[in-house]
Amino acid sequence: MGRCAWCGDDPVYVAYHDDEWGVPEHDDQALYEKLCLDGFQAGLSWIIVLKKRDNFRNAFDNFDPEKIARYGKQQVNRLLKDSSIIRSQAKIHGAIANAKAWLAIMESGTGSFDEFLWKHVNHKTIINKWKTDSQIRASTPASEAMTKDLKKHNFSFVGSKICYAFMQAVGMVNDHVVSCPQYKLLNK
Repeated sequence: MGRCAWCGDDPVYVAYHDDEWGVPEHDDQALYEKLCLDGFQAGLSWIIVLKKRDNFRNAFDNFDPEKIARYGKQQVNRLLKDSSIIRSQAKIHGAIANAKAWLAIMESGTGSFDEFLWKHVNHKTIINKWKTDSQIRASTPASEAMTKDLKKHNFSFVGSKICYAFMQAVGMVNDHVVSCPQYKLLNK
């Protein structure tokens, strides 16, 4: 039995597949980070973002939403000059907008970011039973609902495909193929 075919044999991708992808995440700040990184992936391959993740963490104050929400022109210009990250002005502004939206949710008294996101899967991982990677969808009604909810709260770079990739990454959905050792491990 082998891993999901999408991760190939790149050591960074294999480690991500084996240790992170599909593992349920409930830490509010970690969820914000992963949502932002998925936004930076838009139009690119995930491996590009994954290999730059530590650089992103350094450039974005370890994805501390309270700090990022206060970013102004000086910080944006610094990030646009940082060749160790993806230098997209729209995506950088998206991360800042998402930090502000994250803070608004956290300050609203309606619960945590974890609660806000996981409600879209009724607080339980959706376990799919795909035999091949080609069966895995790019979006679902749940990711479309999450997109609408996030946009309603002023998040950006949260289209349905980005939300579904995020849902897979943070374990809201187990999309490991059934022959992958991680599939069984995550369904215990």
